[in-house]
Amino acid sequence: METRAFLKGTRLSSQKANLVAGVVRDMSIEQAIDFLSFSKKKGARVIKKLLDSALANAENNHNADIDKLRIKSLIVNQGMRLKRIKPRARGRADRITKPTCHIEIILTDEAI
Repeated sequence: METRAFLKGTRLSSQKANLVAGVVRDMSIEQAIDFLSFSKKKGARVIKKLLDSALANAENNHNADIDKLRIKSLIVNQGMRLKRIKPRARGRADRITKPTCHIEIILTDEAI
């Protein structure tokens, strides 16, 4: 049985989210929660909320045993870029892009 949780349009670059996701992919759920709780990165806080949501989905929707769950995959994709303009000297303008990302986590209770 698989349980999914999505987070779309997070105001975080996919590169920064992938730094945290790469560490968490190989961990058990207990280790992942501990790591994400004490990490100072913004991506850790966002991924921890998503992991908590996926655990709640598994418990409430599928009546899964939380102790047997593990992270099957954690995918971070680029989202759209918000385009802004910053005024510069002599009537010019610079474009500023504010990146977003989409994060998907899949939990499973099957053995490796």
